[in-house]
Amino acid sequence: MANHYFSENPETAHQFENWRFTLLGHEFQFTTDSGVFSRNTVDYGSRVLLEAFDWQELPDGTLLDVGCGYGPIGLALSKASGKTVEMVDINQRAVELAEKNAATNQLNNVDIHTSNIYETLHQTSYAAIISNPPIRAGKKVVHEILSAAEPLLKTGGTLTIVIQKKQGAPSAEKKMAEVFGNVEIVTKDKGYYILKSYKE
Repeated sequence: MANHYFSENPETAHQFENWRFTLLGHEFQFTTDSGVFSRNTVDYGSRVLLEAFDWQELPDGTLLDVGCGYGPIGLALSKASGKTVEMVDINQRAVELAEKNAATNQLNNVDIHTSNIYETLHQTSYAAIISNPPIRAGKKVVHEILSAAEPLLKTGGTLTIVIQKKQGAPSAEKKMAEVFGNVEIVTKDKGYYILKSYKE
């Protein structure tokens, strides 16, 4: 049964839920469903990532939210920064929810579509890549997000991820340093690490 949140087509029966949540000072109305990550609330790691992410010093260009789920990170950044955000996920159900949530919250500066990590992107370069990576999909998938990010970034662009210490933060930190030649622990909060690398 393909019932993981990182499955292309979850087969679990639909269980739609509607709730409100405030992110970066803006209230959002979210619709979620079974078969997607953290469907009952915006998970703590995503919240820590949003609060730690700095879009002020980025080069011009689109942001890329990898593994967007039903959309909380990408939609919150789109609303707060005014930047265009491309949002991708392998999970078709999550993508449909993200599209619905963008429409509900009247956000037009988003480009939401299915993609297995970076396979089918709509841009060739990005100001920043943001991800709450799918830990349960395994280390290989998480490290592919990290290792393939650098060529997609503009000079001065950043890769920022959230990952728990017990779920591989030290390994991710090492991989990002290897790929980019730099890595910074922006925040540590309740075991969640926000790791950032920039393209020189």
